[in-house]
Amino acid sequence: MLFTAENDDFIISTDNQKLDINFIHQYLSQEAYWCKNIPLEIVKRSIENSLCFGMYHHEKQIGFARAITDKATFAYLADVFIINNYRGRGLSKWLMHTIMSAPDLQGLRSLLLGTLDAHGLYAQFGFKALENPGRFMRCSSFTEYPPVVENK
Repeated sequence: MLFTAENDDFIISTDNQKLDINFIHQYLSQEAYWCKNIPLEIVKRSIENSLCFGMYHHEKQIGFARAITDKATFAYLADVFIINNYRGRGLSKWLMHTIMSAPDLQGLRSLLLGTLDAHGLYAQFGFKALENPGRFMRCSSFTEYPPVVENK
């Protein structure tokens, strides 16, 4: 189900057709600490298989988030960002409020995320440290994507 929220000159939409894939890839591969060097094809595939939230100012994309979800019991919130020029305006809070009120994410048993430095933001929306971290396990092939080597 497509979902849109508007606030003055800003729009948040779950319409993947509006997403600027190159913009998202550039931010994730160059600026995000959690997925440096991520290949474009991986970003495209992740978007195709997630509930995505694009944030736009006058039709220009300025932010993004995605929920990996079955839309029934569980979601993992990932790749949440607002570009630097738009930070400090309350847009991250509005993005989180919009995500938390999206129809496809209502009634979930659990919503999970990982963050290095935004605990304060997410705590405002009910997130807290895992009650029983010993119950969780992880299987990981690598910790970061290898640098892209361009053929010249």
